[in-house]
Amino acid sequence: MTDESPQSADAPTPFRILSLDGGGAKGFYSLGVLREIEALAGKRLHEVFDLIFGTSTGAIIASLLALGRSVEEIHALYVEHVVKIMSRQSSADKTAALNTLAREVYADTKFESMRTGVGIVTTKWDIERPMIFKGQPAQAHGRRGTFVPGFGVPVGEAVVASCSAYPFFKRKILTTAAGDRVELVDGGYCANNPTLYAIADALGSLAQPRSAVRVVSVGVGTYPEPKPAFFSKMAFASRLLSVQLLQKTLEINTQSMDQLREILYSDIHTVRISDTFANPEMATDLFEHDLNKLNLLRQRGAESFAKNEAALTTLLT
Repeated sequence: MTDESPQSADAPTPFRILSLDGGGAKGFYSLGVLREIEALAGKRLHEVFDLIFGTSTGAIIASLLALGRSVEEIHALYVEHVVKIMSRQSSADKTAALNTLAREVYADTKFESMRTGVGIVTTKWDIERPMIFKGQPAQAHGRRGTFVPGFGVPVGEAVVASCSAYPFFKRKILTTAAGDRVELVDGGYCANNPTLYAIADALGSLAQPRSAVRVVSVGVGTYPEPKPAFFSKMAFASRLLSVQLLQKTLEINTQSMDQLREILYSDIHTVRISDTFANPEMATDLFEHDLNKLNLLRQRGAESFAKNEAALTTLLT
């Protein structure tokens, strides 16, 4: 896309960030938004955004976008794999299906293959701190001399770690290029909305001026909780409560991170897209595997884009 008006000689070159929330199968909503953004831009999104951050389901999408995949290609992979993963009952089966996705989609791809800046957010289980997999030394916050893209870990393994929503998935154990053994869980436990981390990279290690930074932050939407017709089995009722607790934890994290962004970076041009849907037919959760419902989420994402199209057009031009 081209600028509608010429930039002044001293105006900084825009630095564009795409940030993608976690939310399991609700990533179909994000794909609905991104399909429209890609069409608006008229090119693949790694050519539009200088930095793409993602957590959990957002990590899958972010990594594939940064590797040059189109949104439609990613949607096809979601239809094939995500439904299978979320339909599994045990944590072992869910983890096995997630590992299958990593092998088939990423193979042995490394972070050196990224076509734009990237950040894949995970959480260290033992020391309760974030671990963010990045592709370029310029993104390092210190220790640049020993920086290795993605800590030497294949992209697929980092993505699995970011998606490992314990206890519904097994914790992920990885060994870095430095020989460090790390045990990781879902990035949503520290930043389900990774926008703050992405802005920190842009302003900190990448030394971008605040006036240059433009942010598109895409969520997964907020929906009523599913309500089964009856609780004939106590085990099912207990599992439902656990899912609700996990979802509530992630949603609180998401909202608090966005509130902090508004306080700390109110001057940075940001478009946040994540609508709330109250009608009962939209009831769903992060483990949704009804493809008809997921297709509806994708449509809702496209509708959310439409409400923000003017703001996005300004941001991208």
